[in-house]
Amino acid sequence: MSDTARPNTPSLDSYWMPFTANRQFKKAPRLLAAAEGMHYTTDDGRRVLDGTAGLWCVNAGHGRRQITAAVERQLSTLDYAPSFQMGHPIAFEFAERLAAIAPGGPEAKLDRVFYTGSGSESVDTALKIAIAYQRAIGQGTRTRVIGRERGYHGVGFGGISVGGLVNNRRVFPLLPGTDHLRHTHDPDRNAFTRGLPEHGAELADDLERLVALHGAETIAAVIVEPVAGSTGVLLPPKGYLERLREIATRHGILLIFDEVISGFGRLGTPFATDYFGVTPDIVTTAKGLTNGTIPMGAVFVKRDVHDALMTGPEAAIELFHGYTYSGHPVACAAGLATLDVYAGEGLLTRGAALAQEWEDAIFTLKDAPNVIDIRTIGLVAGIELASRPGAAGARAYDVFLDCFHKGLLIRVTGDIIALSPPLIVEREQIGEIVSVLGDALASAG
Repeated sequence: MSDTARPNTPSLDSYWMPFTANRQFKKAPRLLAAAEGMHYTTDDGRRVLDGTAGLWCVNAGHGRRQITAAVERQLSTLDYAPSFQMGHPIAFEFAERLAAIAPGGPEAKLDRVFYTGSGSESVDTALKIAIAYQRAIGQGTRTRVIGRERGYHGVGFGGISVGGLVNNRRVFPLLPGTDHLRHTHDPDRNAFTRGLPEHGAELADDLERLVALHGAETIAAVIVEPVAGSTGVLLPPKGYLERLREIATRHGILLIFDEVISGFGRLGTPFATDYFGVTPDIVTTAKGLTNGTIPMGAVFVKRDVHDALMTGPEAAIELFHGYTYSGHPVACAAGLATLDVYAGEGLLTRGAALAQEWEDAIFTLKDAPNVIDIRTIGLVAGIELASRPGAAGARAYDVFLDCFHKGLLIRVTGDIIALSPPLIVEREQIGEIVSVLGDALASAG
C-alpha cells in the first residue's frame, strides 16, 4: 500500500530524520501536529489513537497539564544551571523521589541516581560506572562488557557495541572487548505462549561459556533488557533472569538491567526488576521518566557500587563522567510532576489490572492472516508476522501504514508489530486497537 501525499506541508528538506527512510517519508509525510490524552492529531486534522505511547515513553498520556505547569514554573525560575561542581535543589529533590521508588524496593538499595539526557546516555553511563567500579575494588583487568544478540541499548558506541541489532552495528566501528550472549527467541518451542516462555532458561549459561572463553577476571558487566522491546517484545524464559543473576554473582560480574522501555509501569509494576523479583546492580532508565516531555535519563546504582568509588582524597572527582544537561532543572521539574501524576492515578501498577484483558484481546488476533506468534506482558504486545519472500519487513510496514490511515499508531520492527499504549488506556480503546489492527492484518496479504 502506498501512502498519500499531504497538501500544504512545510519544506522537509533540511531535517535529517532519525531511524527513517528519509526519501520515502518525504514523498508522503505523516505529520503529527497535536496530542491530548490517548490521541494524536495529524496536520490534516485526523485523530490517531496512540498504540505505542509515542516511542514507549508517554506512559501517562499526552498533554498532561500538571507537567506543563511544572515546566513553565521552572523555566521562569531557573532555566538552566550547571551540574559540574555546582548544584540546584530540584535535582536533589528529584533524586530523592526516585530513590524512594527505586527498582527492587528498599531492600535492593538501588538508590543512587546519576542523571543523563537519554536512554543511550544511560547505557554508556552504566557501562562506564561498571568498569570504574571494578577498577576501584582492585579488579582493573575487568574491562570487558557482555551484551546479548537482538538486544537494543541505544546508539552510543557503547550501546551499539553491547547491542545485538545488526543494522545498528554493521556501519560503525565497535568498542573492543565486547561479546554477546545468545538471544532467547525460540518460536519453534515457545510460539503463542501465554505468560513467560517455558523453554530457554538454559541460555543464561552462555555467560558461563563466555567466562570460560575470556576469563572472569576480564569481564566487568553483562547488560540485558529484562524484556527486549525494540527487537520485537522478547520475553525472558522462566528462570532465565534468576540464572543470569546467579552466574554473574558467582563470577564477580555486575548485572545491568536496561529498563529504558520496561521502567515506570509498563509491565504493571514500577520496574521490570519488581516484576521478575531479580535484583541487578545497575538499572538504566529514560523515556517514561518525564513522560517523554523533556529529554532525560537516570541510572539507578546499587549503594555498594556507588560507595566503592567514594574513596581517595575528598577533593578528588570520583567519576570523570557527566553531561552538560545532567540533572537539567526543567527536566527535573517535568520528572517530579510526572511522578506526581503516576502516584495520583496509580499508573505504575495500573497495567496489572488490565494485563489479562490486554492479553485476551491481543490473542484474538492469533488466527489473523500471517500471524506466526504473539507475546504479551503487562501492557506490551509483540505480534510477529511471516515475512514475504524476499521482502522482509514489507508486510508489517504495510500494516503500519494501513493502521495509520485508519486512525491507529503502531510500531513495527522488521515483521514484528509492537504495541505499548499509554498506561491510561481504557478497555474500549484496547478493543479499538485490536479491531483496527485486525482489519489491517486481513488486508495486508
